[in-house]
Amino acid sequence: MKSQVIALGLAIGVLAPAHAATPVAANSHPLLVMAQAMVPPTGMNDAAKPMPMQERMLRRFPQPVRVGDLIGLRVLDDDDSTIGFVRQVVRTPQGNIELVVSYSRWFGWFGRPVAVPIEVVAILGRQLASVDMPPSEYAAAPTWQGQGATVLPADDTIRVALGRR
Repeated sequence: MKSQVIALGLAIGVLAPAHAATPVAANSHPLLVMAQAMVPPTGMNDAAKPMPMQERMLRRFPQPVRVGDLIGLRVLDDDDSTIGFVRQVVRTPQGNIELVVSYSRWFGWFGRPVAVPIEVVAILGRQLASVDMPPSEYAAAPTWQGQGATVLPADDTIRVALGRR
């Protein structure tokens, strides 16, 4: 269906009379008029002034999600490889929410638990993307011990940022 719509659009563009086209400057190409550059929001990729994680999460339009729905979801890296699976959602003594992810280099199987701040992940349907924490940081993270953390019940609701690929 998508290819049929594209073919129809190309056919109309080819068969359209030349006088119906929008006037364009003599030295520019008509296709260049339609191009648009996408610039990331200010501060997102500025190495000199990194944006705080909480502010980055808020720019990703966090949505309410039931804690029980997060349990068992895959955590993916930038190449859509599985880093691990969410085992628990906890609240630290400082009040931060963290995901306990079973990290492993072998598709998330037989992994050790690692605490991942909720601000560094984004939800992509029935999986989570690790957008601000590369796999090397998972490998370097200490094994989660759970000292002082409170496990959130499955019927609680937290906010998770939206992601897209």
